[in-house]
Amino acid sequence: MPTKYNNLFTIKRLWLALAASMIVMFSILLYFGGEIYHQAPPIPETVQSEDGILIYTKEDILQGQKVWQSIGGMQRGSIWGHGSYLAPDWSADWLHREAVALLDILAQQQYQSNSEQLSQLQQDVLAVSLKHELKRNTYAPDTGVITVSNDRKNAIDTVKEHYASVFQTAKTAEANALKEQYAFAKSLALSDDNLHAFTGFVFWTSWSSVTLRPQGTVSYTSNFPHDPLVGNTPSASLFVWTIVSIMLLLGGIGLLVWFYAGQYDAWRDDMEPEEGVADVNLLGGITITPSMRATEKYFWTVIALIATQIFLGIVTAHYAVEGQDFYGFPLAEYLPYAVSRTWHTQLAVLWIATAWLATGLYFAPLIAGKEPKFQRFGVNFLFFCLLIIVVGSMTGEWLGIKQYFESLTNSFWFGHQGYEYIDLGRFWQIFLLIGLLLWLTLMVRALLPALRQGNHKSLIFLLVVASTAIALLYGAGLMYGQETHISIMEYWRWWVVHLWVEGVFEVFATTIIAVLFVRLGLLRYTTAVISVLFTTIIFLNAGVLGTFHHLYFSGTPISVLAIGGVMSAFEVIPLVLIGFEAYNHAKIESKAPWIEYYKWPLMFFSAVLFWNFIGAGLLGFLINPPLALYYMQGLNTTATHAHAALFGVYGMLGIGLMLFCLRGLTEHKVWNEKWLKLSFWSFNIGLVMMLLMSLLPAGIWQTINSYTHGYWYARSAEFVHSDLMEFFVWARVPGDIVFSVGAFALVMFIFTLARTKSDVKSNSQAVVN
Repeated sequence: MPTKYNNLFTIKRLWLALAASMIVMFSILLYFGGEIYHQAPPIPETVQSEDGILIYTKEDILQGQKVWQSIGGMQRGSIWGHGSYLAPDWSADWLHREAVALLDILAQQQYQSNSEQLSQLQQDVLAVSLKHELKRNTYAPDTGVITVSNDRKNAIDTVKEHYASVFQTAKTAEANALKEQYAFAKSLALSDDNLHAFTGFVFWTSWSSVTLRPQGTVSYTSNFPHDPLVGNTPSASLFVWTIVSIMLLLGGIGLLVWFYAGQYDAWRDDMEPEEGVADVNLLGGITITPSMRATEKYFWTVIALIATQIFLGIVTAHYAVEGQDFYGFPLAEYLPYAVSRTWHTQLAVLWIATAWLATGLYFAPLIAGKEPKFQRFGVNFLFFCLLIIVVGSMTGEWLGIKQYFESLTNSFWFGHQGYEYIDLGRFWQIFLLIGLLLWLTLMVRALLPALRQGNHKSLIFLLVVASTAIALLYGAGLMYGQETHISIMEYWRWWVVHLWVEGVFEVFATTIIAVLFVRLGLLRYTTAVISVLFTTIIFLNAGVLGTFHHLYFSGTPISVLAIGGVMSAFEVIPLVLIGFEAYNHAKIESKAPWIEYYKWPLMFFSAVLFWNFIGAGLLGFLINPPLALYYMQGLNTTATHAHAALFGVYGMLGIGLMLFCLRGLTEHKVWNEKWLKLSFWSFNIGLVMMLLMSLLPAGIWQTINSYTHGYWYARSAEFVHSDLMEFFVWARVPGDIVFSVGAFALVMFIFTLARTKSDVKSNSQAVVN
């Protein structure tokens, strides 16, 4: 490294910067978590009419939250934009239905006519009264009572009757049609008490969406969802912080490019090891320890989970055109949409996490050069624990959604929690946390010898830190309970989904890859350490507070919206340099002819760079600015970003890491690379087709209608099942087929690999020949 940069980039300074910045960022995150707690929409003791008629109690609302959880929660429509896309957003749906019902009541009183038959002037006059009625805050903090007008009480009763026709046995053709369009099984039928409680919960989320904060000009959810009829339109803060985020993004990109080209890039030329790029495969002929060999079964399981997850994705997508059947077969009675989507999203996280965790278990003894006693037993024990968790949690989710548990508490603990990506019952969640702590123990005890030796100490220590964060951060999902306020629950849920999945796992993977490149003799150790630390600082400084961009409209204060908008823009900045990273790595790899031996793991790593820029960068920033997300949250634009980022980045990375490990585990076997080539290109081309032919155009069309008519309309059955939207669903089929070919090819590669006999030649000798 050039001498003039030694003072600028030292490992010690970067460690201090990382530690200091994380203390600051997590302190801010925790502080505003307290603000969310104090400023969350109040849950009233009672909701009553002006005549004193009791409508709902606090117990009803909390019980309704439990009922919502038990039937699938966020996998059966959404609340405040968070959840699945096929059924409505219940907050928006209730709000608009209540407004229309109240408008009709006012029209009958004043004009003895339905509101739709009035002149535009008469409708405008009534709209003023409607907005005043719905937006005024009648919550009394001293008594905990929300008082509504008698007319509004009657409107609530009207909407409640509609919900009875959907969530109980349908009595009309219209109700039957809605149940099918919502992909509800015909057998779904809430009891009268549970229906009353459920509607109380949905009413309260709707009330929070439209009611102005005390002495405020916006609702508790910053006027989300968009509905011009009730006066829910973008606030000034949405415009301000969107503009600020774009300006900071452009400025940050310019600053980072200047820094990278003028300062940072000066030592990038010294990426090669001091003795030059290794001319042989330094990992060739390594001794595979018993625990390393034991990880092989993890990767076979990953393949099975990938295939299952893709199949469930196809089934889930098909429900958008046949709500209760699969080509005539009544599938919803056996595998309801809420179950198939739960399993589809949960398996995505589980197989990716399994691939990454197994990679850590494989490389820990390799890095240390020795294996602790009983390590193989621990790896095997953990594997069977993970199998029990996967099978047990999926079974419990099916039983919960099918309403087989006698109590809602048992459903929460052993069935379905109701929250997307953390759907598994609380018992299974705790079991998984224990499994992660066991994994951490196995990692640390295997890496301790390497830490004591002092070789590559900083990289290994960062790997230990990332491993510790993986185990502990999942525990944030235990910070809420069955009756926790949904705003508080969302805060902790995104600690897991954003910080755990999108944060520390990426640091872990980046560090593992850096260790690999150093061990392969492709990258200088000091360069690797500084690169990883510098990248981690940039990524986590934006990523920790970037958690707030998921919480704009979840009953949080404006300060959360401001911080989330700014920091989510910063998250995109490092991604513009991906092209430079790819070029630098390709330049180094081209000097090592034996690198062809690792061609396909490296190809999947290169796909990660591409999808990180497209999925996390472009498609992420498409929806993350506050004003954009106001119209787009919970639409197919969100699904576009989710598919491109989750599979394109984390999935491709998981497959790449898996193949790297399998290359070592099968070093004396000749790989059938035709299957890997077919898998790689099918996955990538299929994903592009899926996004460009279906999800993205569907999301843009929904956004246009969300802006024009209101969010409720873009999520309504009428719109979702319109001819054009169903055309977009069918347009996904070609991409899904190509993508499925990729999964089939990967399965076939693993199958043929398992059947291939060992070659007597070593990998390095095979490459030379």
